Amino acid sequence: MPAVPADPTVVSPAAARALFRAGLATPTAGWCAGFTQANLIIVPRAQAFDVLLFATRNPQACPILGVLDAGETSGPLLVDGDIRSDVGRYRVYENGVLVAEPTGLEEWWRADLMTFIVGCSFTFEAALQEAGIAIAHIKQGTNVPMYRTNVRCAPAGAMSGPLVVSMRPIPADRVADAVRITSQYPAVHGAPVHVGDPAALGIDLDRPDFGDVVVVGPGEVPVFWACGVTPQAAVMESRPALAIGHAPGHMLITDARDADYLVARYT
Repeated sequence: MPAVPADPTVVSPAAARALFRAGLATPTAGWCAGFTQANLIIVPRAQAFDVLLFATRNPQACPILGVLDAGETSGPLLVDGDIRSDVGRYRVYENGVLVAEPTGLEEWWRADLMTFIVGCSFTFEAALQEAGIAIAHIKQGTNVPMYRTNVRCAPAGAMSGPLVVSMRPIPADRVADAVRITSQYPAVHGAPVHVGDPAALGIDLDRPDFGDVVVVGPGEVPVFWACGVTPQAAVMESRPALAIGHAPGHMLITDARDADYLVARYT
């Protein structure tokens, strides 16, 4: 199995995907600086309209960056890539139950599977760092913590489920900056959905549903963004016969640039 590069920030998307294709499985926060990372939800064509409608009704949690048609394994966001192998780790659900976390999808791939590529909040982390706002999970060497909330998404067809959020501790005097900066990236979740008291979302910070616990330091405030794992939470609740996602934090690294999704320059 290949090793994690000494400096993942300078690896190209194609080189990163080649490492994952060769069996490397590691969270991708901080990888391939300047290039967009993405969530995945893969379903049979018969369920694809429900996924599309769910995303349309819940755009902050499920901003679609691209779609691969039934059986397609590559496209403009991963030129010369292969959606079946180019993510470090996947999650396979049968009837809503997680049955495998493979590093490749050869065993489960079917000609009728459609792939939805969904925006990821890792995209705006570089902008936060450039503004002097540290990213706790990168600094602490962990996966970003993600939580199911008590907020319900708008249902669509057979799909329903809770909003999932990611959390980043932000110094109290920089929260307004974090809101302003991330609001410039609506295609990758945009501004936070909640700031402060996690109990208001039904969250215990010490018990993430996905990812790892991060330390909230003195003077820091937990800030929550809508998360692209939300469709997987809907899959677990709605129980389609088959659905596939990325393992949380193990993202598809695309050939798109983060700047492609910046809608206005910030100062």
